[in-house]
Amino acid sequence: MVRRKCRECNEPVTGRADKIFCSDYCRNAYHNQRNKDSKNLLRNINNRLRKNYRVLDSFPLKDGKTRTSKSRLLDKGFNFEYITHLYTTKKGTTYFFLYDLGYLPLDNDYYMIVKRE
Repeated sequence: MVRRKCRECNEPVTGRADKIFCSDYCRNAYHNQRNKDSKNLLRNINNRLRKNYRVLDSFPLKDGKTRTSKSRLLDKGFNFEYITHLYTTKKGTTYFFLYDLGYLPLDNDYYMIVKRE
């Protein structure tokens, strides 16, 4: 009979024939270690997107839109490098979106914030 050993701690594994970890702790530790580097980049990007979304969401909207200055966005910590997608209208106007909230650059460093239904 072949003795199976846990992939994380090398302790004997008992139970189902296809079981490869001795406990949930070892299973989680193994996968966390394995995915640590690749997930760190994604985690940082998602945190930045989430912060940008919260900044846009902090502005009260009238009829699904409002106007604000670039300096107010920057004061709240908005980073213009992080967006989820672009939307270009038939007229050629490009909106920058974070999920369902977006902004449109206007003249004199002003931005229109919009919510897409």
